[in-house]
Amino acid sequence: MQTKTSPIPESPLLEPLVLSADDSTNARERVRYRILGAISFSHFLNDLMQSILLAIYPLLKGGFSLSFSQIGLITLTYQITASLLQPLVGIYTDRRPQAYSLAMGMCLTFIGLLTLAFAPNYHVLLLAAAFIGSGSSIFHPEASRVARLASGGRYGFAQSFFQVGGNAGSAFGPVLAAWLIIPNGQRGVGWVSIAALLAMLILVRIAGWYSHAQALHIRKHHAQKKTNSALSNRRIAGAILVLLVLIFSKYFYLTSLTSYYTFYLMSKFHLTAQAAQGPLFVFLFAVALGTILGGPIGDRIGRRRVIWGSILGAAPFALLLPHMELRWTITLTFIIGFIIASAFSAILVFAQELLPGKVGMVSGLFFGFAFGMGGIGAAILGKVADVHGIEYVYSICAYLPLLGVLTILLPDTAGRRVAR
Repeated sequence: MQTKTSPIPESPLLEPLVLSADDSTNARERVRYRILGAISFSHFLNDLMQSILLAIYPLLKGGFSLSFSQIGLITLTYQITASLLQPLVGIYTDRRPQAYSLAMGMCLTFIGLLTLAFAPNYHVLLLAAAFIGSGSSIFHPEASRVARLASGGRYGFAQSFFQVGGNAGSAFGPVLAAWLIIPNGQRGVGWVSIAALLAMLILVRIAGWYSHAQALHIRKHHAQKKTNSALSNRRIAGAILVLLVLIFSKYFYLTSLTSYYTFYLMSKFHLTAQAAQGPLFVFLFAVALGTILGGPIGDRIGRRRVIWGSILGAAPFALLLPHMELRWTITLTFIIGFIIASAFSAILVFAQELLPGKVGMVSGLFFGFAFGMGGIGAAILGKVADVHGIEYVYSICAYLPLLGVLTILLPDTAGRRVAR
């Protein structure tokens, strides 16, 4: 017997995308492009605001007389706050999806930006980083679930589309910082908080569609057995461990670029803080560009192949990077960012297929672990930079992409039918 469901209220953003009982059976064949666009744009705003914290490190370092170790601790506070909370948020929302939690998380980011703008001392800077990290921890697991619900079965494409919004936001953060904040000082961060208000409005609109689509999804799949019969629990656990090691190699290396690339350029090539924002934008733009390709390619050729090529494939360029002049340094970081960025969407969807029915937990675990590795990496590499110099950091990090060889241990799930 079919259960009739009433449509949610119309809105200009969501009206063409409302699911009804009549079309719910075809939902997985229909990509909800407006929903994907809205959640990706929200991701753009979210990560743009978060990248502001990283982009103004030279400003904070001079204004508060901070060491590299203290800079690393700011990143650690932000990343650990996000990483510890995200799996817990994901586990909870797998059982009780919270549509309006997306807007609540953005509210915490708003508070964090205002705190950062008016912070009088280092300890308040750490508090601001904690607020921004907490907002991120709430946003990512539920936003990833929204992207999957809107995917129409093209899970890799949807995750890449969602992820590229965040990467684009991270790329434009340094540009906004160079244009608005660095010339005007710390208080300029307050203007960026307007983006959080815009994101909250968008996420409230998304919440109505999300509540309806999630209710239909739960009713449709309530009686299905959510296990992967193709692989044993031990094999699945081993694959998850390998994926986490690959996340470690990817994000520990990326942290050396996102947190310390401007200092590297200033030290080795004597660029000013404002001039160094340009190469950082080039790298982050390459990351955004590469991200959009990983998921769709994985849908077509298999995610294992994408993971293999995206991490190990960056190794030769990473090994060359510390020995290059400025022009080639910028070129190589673009290539590295483009190649290595395709891994995350493929890794995330691969893990979601290994653990069907646990989208929130998997998303929270992998987003959280990625942020955690970034934070730990920032703290460790900051200490290394204080002791041995910033250029030494890039010499030792160059070997991290070689861990991509562990992809050979992942099961080949191509052609296996996984219950969703």
